[in-house]
Amino acid sequence: MRNWVLPEYIEDILPPEARAIESLRARLLELFRVHGYELVMPPLLEYTESLLTGTGHDMDLRTFKLVDQLSGRTMGLRADITPQVARIDAHLLNREGVTRLCYCGSVLHTLPAGLSSTREPLQIGAEIYGHAGIDSDLEIQRLLAQALKLCRLPDVRLDIGHVAVFRALAQRGGVSPGLEADLFAGLQAKDVSALHALTKGLDQATRSAILLLPELYGGREVIARARRELPKHAEITRALADLDRLTAMEDIPVSIDLADLRGYHYHSGAAFAAYCTRLPNAIALGGRYDGVGEAFGRARPATGFTLYLLELARLAPAEPAPGCIRAPRMSDPTLAAAMTRLRLAGEVVIQDLPGHEDDSDEGRCTRELVKQKGKWQVRKI
Repeated sequence: MRNWVLPEYIEDILPPEARAIESLRARLLELFRVHGYELVMPPLLEYTESLLTGTGHDMDLRTFKLVDQLSGRTMGLRADITPQVARIDAHLLNREGVTRLCYCGSVLHTLPAGLSSTREPLQIGAEIYGHAGIDSDLEIQRLLAQALKLCRLPDVRLDIGHVAVFRALAQRGGVSPGLEADLFAGLQAKDVSALHALTKGLDQATRSAILLLPELYGGREVIARARRELPKHAEITRALADLDRLTAMEDIPVSIDLADLRGYHYHSGAAFAAYCTRLPNAIALGGRYDGVGEAFGRARPATGFTLYLLELARLAPAEPAPGCIRAPRMSDPTLAAAMTRLRLAGEVVIQDLPGHEDDSDEGRCTRELVKQKGKWQVRKI
């Protein structure tokens, strides 16, 4: 086997794409910063007891595990940064009021999410801790809309659901945990025939409501229909009121899907996914997850989102790279001062190395420093 071959769904990022990713990362983190979100940098490795807390069985399967040779305990390579940020808020910062945090880093997955996905996604996201009201969900949703606008992606839309609707129906109908899991799978697949079979033993009102959920997809008119046809239940009423406010924003086209239970064992309220017409998988995921911090000693309300930076950079319009400036190799204090001045202004200045004065640097240099009338000036090559 060739020793330079990488594992499947693992890739190198080459200079042009790496430059685009880094530029986008810096702009997004600056957007988060000016909105009051503080940057944190969790470790790539943690003990699995902490890393997988509150994330559900699916995250356990996606996590690479190894034995720590210092302690003998099982460690995991993070498959998601959000639980780590929840741990930082709950256990390390230990603030009483509202905390806004952001992050950016690589995660590792045992299996790719799709045929075109990498097993090493690059996540960037923002989270609000300490506020349980809908206003923090609205802030997060608007921040996501601004982030996607900054990326200049074409035809972006947001799909929003609310896990409390199905959860309330399951509780109302006395659904057993096993049946709840089967119904969850059927709703995720929108398998209507399976749902008909699974709901036969439920009371008629609960059965009709669960069978209706796959049809409750579309614009804001879905909320009105859900209010008319779903059982009158306090949790459902609150969930629909939340969706009413979350879908009233005009920052980004929004649709509702009450059968979308992505993150059902993780989210506690509204959940959303952002899509772009050029990619089948979601480019952003988010929602409310109030229960994750409980395992770290503080059940703080929380809401946030994660963007997948690699996909964003590939979808965003390419920005032409500014040509580099080529400088001769010579001992001249005025040349050194000119190069320093240009570099401080953000220009890339590449100085020739001995024996390679005629190299074109693979075409990267479109300008050169030349001395004219005693002054170093930039001219086109």
